[in-house]
Amino acid sequence: MHSDEEDLGLFGPGSVTWRVHAEPILLVAGLRSLYLQALHPRAMAGVAQNSSYQTDPWGRLVRTSKYVATTIFGTTAEARAAGRRLVALHARMRARDPFTGEEFRVDEPELLRWVHVAEVESFVSTARRAGVALTPADVDDYYSEQRRSAALVGLDPASVPGTAAEVADYYRRIQPELRLTRDAAETALFLTTPPVPWNLSRPVRWTLHLGPPRLAYFGVAATAFGLLPAWARRRYGMPGLPTTALPAELSVRTLRLALNAVPRRFLEGPIYRAAMERAARLGAPA
Repeated sequence: MHSDEEDLGLFGPGSVTWRVHAEPILLVAGLRSLYLQALHPRAMAGVAQNSSYQTDPWGRLVRTSKYVATTIFGTTAEARAAGRRLVALHARMRARDPFTGEEFRVDEPELLRWVHVAEVESFVSTARRAGVALTPADVDDYYSEQRRSAALVGLDPASVPGTAAEVADYYRRIQPELRLTRDAAETALFLTTPPVPWNLSRPVRWTLHLGPPRLAYFGVAATAFGLLPAWARRRYGMPGLPTTALPAELSVRTLRLALNAVPRRFLEGPIYRAAMERAARLGAPA
C-alpha cells in the first residue's frame, strides 16, 4: 500500500488529463461549460434553487476550482474524499421542474451525466482550439480517463461517454431536451457581467463600473460563449454558423499565448505544485 507521498492520484504523469489540466487556458473552458450546462432545464433548476452563485459567485468559483484540482492532481485519497463530500452534498438537494412542478433529486444520474459531459467536453475542446497539441487518440484517451472523475460523483463509468464519437452521439440525443429557460437566460447574463471584487485583500465588496477588470472579464466571457457548439449558440438565440466561432478561436489562442508568458509560479495552485513535487520525488515525468 502506497503512502500519500508515493501516490500520484487518479491520473498521474503521462495521462492526457494531466497534460490538458496543466493549461491555464482552462479557465475559459470552465466558463464555457457553465453556459452549456445552463441549457438543461432541470440541471439549471437544480442550480438556481440550491446554489449561492448570485450572492457569492467568486466563492463558488473558488470551491469548484478546488474540487476539480483535487480530483485531477490530488492524491487518490484526496480525490475520493472530495467526491464523497460532493455526493453527500448533492444527496440532500431537491429542486422543482420548471415545467411540470415535479420535485426531483439533483443527483439523478441523467443530470450528473449532463454536467460531467458538458464539463469534460468543454475542457478538452477548448484546449484543442487554444492550440494545445492533442491528437484524436489523445482526445479519446482523455474522455476515457475522465470516467474516473464521473465515478467519484456516483456515476457508473460505463454509462458515461468515453470517446469523442460517444460524446457527439450523446449531444445529438440530448439536444431535444435543451432549451433557454428564464433561469438559463438570467444565469448567462450573470456569467457575462458578474459583480467584480474591487479589492481581494479586503472583505469583498462589489463594483459595477466598467473598469479594466470588468472589460477583461467580459472579453474572456465572450470568448467562452463563442466557443460553444453551434447548436448551443442557436439555443441562446445567437448565430450558429461555423464562421461565427472564428473570432473566439483567435481570441482563445491569443489568450493562451498571453497566459503562457506569465511566470508559472503565479498560475500554479498548491494542489498542482504538490502533485508536481510528488512526481519529481518518484522520478516520474510530469
